[in-house]
Amino acid sequence: KAAATVFVHISGIFETRESELVSMDELAFKFAVNNINRNKTLMPNTTLTYDIQRINLFDGFEASRRVCDQLALGVVAVFGPSHSSSVSAVQSICNALEVPHIQTRWKHPSVDNKDTFFINLFPEYTAIARAILDVVTFFKWRKLTVVYEDSTGLMRMQELIKAPAKFNLKIKIRQLTPGNQDARPLLKELKKDKEFFILFDCSYRMAAELLKQLSSMGMMTEYYHFFFTTLDLFALDLEPYRYSGVNMTGFRLLNVDDPGVASTMDKWAMERLQGPKQESGLMDGIMTTDAALMYDAVFMVAVASQRATQMTVSSLQCHRHKPWRFGPRFMNLFKEAQWDGLTGHIVLNKTDGLRRDFDLDIISLKEDGTARIAVWNSYKGMNLTETNRDKNNNVTDSLANRTLIVTTILENPYVMYRKSDKELAGNDRFEGYCLDLLKELSNILGFTYEVRLVADGKYGAQNDKGEWNGMVRELIDHVADLAVAPLTITYVREKVIDFSKPFMTLGISILYRKPNGTNPGVFSFLNPLSPDIWMYVLLACTGVSCVLFVIARFTPYEWYNPHPCNPSSTLIQNNFTLLNSFWFGVGALMRQGSELMPKALSTRIVGGIWWFFTLIIISSYTANLAAFLTVERMDAPIDSADDLAKQTRIEYGAVRDGSTMTFFKKSKISTYEKMWAFMSSRKNTALVKNNREGITRVLTTDYAMLMESTSIEYISQRNCNLTQIGGLIDSKGYGVGTPIGSPYRDKVTIAILQLQEEGKLHMMKEKWWRGNGCPEEDNKEANALGVENIGGIFIVLAAGLVLSVFVAIGEFIYKARRNADIEECVSFSAVMEELGISLQCYKGIRRRSRPHSGARSACIFCQPKQRIAEPTLASEKR
Repeated sequence: KAAATVFVHISGIFETRESELVSMDELAFKFAVNNINRNKTLMPNTTLTYDIQRINLFDGFEASRRVCDQLALGVVAVFGPSHSSSVSAVQSICNALEVPHIQTRWKHPSVDNKDTFFINLFPEYTAIARAILDVVTFFKWRKLTVVYEDSTGLMRMQELIKAPAKFNLKIKIRQLTPGNQDARPLLKELKKDKEFFILFDCSYRMAAELLKQLSSMGMMTEYYHFFFTTLDLFALDLEPYRYSGVNMTGFRLLNVDDPGVASTMDKWAMERLQGPKQESGLMDGIMTTDAALMYDAVFMVAVASQRATQMTVSSLQCHRHKPWRFGPRFMNLFKEAQWDGLTGHIVLNKTDGLRRDFDLDIISLKEDGTARIAVWNSYKGMNLTETNRDKNNNVTDSLANRTLIVTTILENPYVMYRKSDKELAGNDRFEGYCLDLLKELSNILGFTYEVRLVADGKYGAQNDKGEWNGMVRELIDHVADLAVAPLTITYVREKVIDFSKPFMTLGISILYRKPNGTNPGVFSFLNPLSPDIWMYVLLACTGVSCVLFVIARFTPYEWYNPHPCNPSSTLIQNNFTLLNSFWFGVGALMRQGSELMPKALSTRIVGGIWWFFTLIIISSYTANLAAFLTVERMDAPIDSADDLAKQTRIEYGAVRDGSTMTFFKKSKISTYEKMWAFMSSRKNTALVKNNREGITRVLTTDYAMLMESTSIEYISQRNCNLTQIGGLIDSKGYGVGTPIGSPYRDKVTIAILQLQEEGKLHMMKEKWWRGNGCPEEDNKEANALGVENIGGIFIVLAAGLVLSVFVAIGEFIYKARRNADIEECVSFSAVMEELGISLQCYKGIRRRSRPHSGARSACIFCQPKQRIAEPTLASEKR
């Protein structure tokens, strides 16, 4: 037997605005009732009847009168109104008559918690506050500006307002002007104060106006991140901002991924397109969160009514104060009911009737529309859905179809005016290394660009008040998106802007006039060898002569008979006197030789090693002399930064407000501190406006310019009168500058690394740096040969002399034993006598020594006796 149909009568009290014929809540109320009554499979035994009352906004007295009229008809639940003043009046009547009062808008609970017949399907307020705080910490914000529309916003923000002490968060709180939708004065202040992370707590109507005003203020850029607490961000018309790159985040309660929800929203859209015009700011046919909550609330009444049996609805009179006797029972049934509605799974708290267990989608604006990046649960907290992306990546993944403003500065060869017979406009006016780099980056990343010269013509430095100028200031103020120029990456700049990886590495050096050549001196022929080598050569010649003299006198094989026709002569002669030994050494050194020739092996070793020594010395001298005669020696007054710091005659400086000046200003090294003290004391003359002015001063006056080595390399290739003095003072790099937090930095860095690996950065530098006006000068001077160059030959000479000494001793011993022809031994005294006679410096002739007898104990060379055969004359034989 079929169950009896249950007729449930409900009442709706809705407020209308002046711009509306029918409120969104009333449309959703009717839409839900009609769906329930048409779909008998969903609620087969329930038929809803309803009555609707419209009241003016802020009219609490009218709301009280209308709810009493509805209760007199007999209703199981009252829906609405939504404004706080009217809600309080209706709620007090429902509490007195024990009729459920159902709300779908945010309402702060009463202090005494006596609203026992109050039910709200809107997410509980403390849970929303925790969700906002979790999103802020999820994005790791350290500065945040909260802009709220009315005082209830501070109640919703209480968890966030208490967060700074725990999460190291700086919060500024601003309020929109009540009753005034023109927020541009406030937005102008936020833009001036560079507040890039802004949370708007406002209705979707105000959010729609804010989006238009933010766009007109030029704040819809990738540098801003706007967070809207309204649950209807997805329903707003965001089409004009999809390709702006702006970061926009919000909440969404509707479960749009569910097929049943999508089907219901499609039916709603069809009815709305045929019905009254949609509210301003909303996309046509989109169901708002308030409408979805009203739809779910009506279904929850139907679910509770189906479970109720033997429940009658009676007419209630406000003046009699007699409550509905089935009111508490129906209220409990309502709280126990669960429903998977448009806003997710609905479960009510049995104590206060608030909705606690719910999911919020964290949505973000992308190029293809809004997309869910995370899910927040009232119990589990944040749960990411974009696992393969950066948590903070709310900008487009590609720079295609973007036009970036590029600030730069005129500096050869980085950025120069293009020479042309025709008038050029736009980017075609410029050429140079940075323009080629920009073109390559554009080809890789797909963006277009507009090149603008910096207004004040400066790179960017900080004054005493902490204010920046130049290209750095334009990046800070977001006047430009990129700074592509020879902009040095420094510590102080890195704190206010972001840099890409360096596209060129360099260092500070000194630009100065090329030094003049020195005139040759009278004794310039001595320059090929260092003074130490000349001294060592003289000492070697003297030493070898002395050694040759001693060995020649010591060895018996250098003594000969001066009268070869008289073999019986007792006189022997030695040609190597002390003077002759010196003559032999000098003659060999001069490559002329002498009439003296060594006969003994020991003396021949001395002579041979000395000839080898002189061969190397003379050859080295001759080779280096040719270099000294053909290469001009340069006489530079300064050779390094230390030389500059030690003098005051040559003035030196750098570009004013540039990185080089900042380096010397911040340096703690004594030499550079001294140089900065000199430059700062002569700011009007030492510091120049730009590199061109500095180059002119170097050429016309006695001035040294401190600048980057790459610029010096370029200048010296085109002006042969200029050169680089000394090495690099520091090491640094040029990078592409972007504002802090810019999404372009990482992409530009990847593109620069790609260009570096492909060798294109090197090819671009070769293209713009190669000069054709100056000859190559690899070796500017010929250096004198020192000990480190030819010191080994002295070691060879010393080894030869030692060897000759040992050979001479061997010869002497051998000859002494041959002379012992009669005696068994040769005495020590005889040997010493022979040695003494040999070492007479000026006597080259002496008598032949005879063997001496001595005690055996004094013998040093012993041999058996030999018979000496007397020579026989030929005449006697005959």
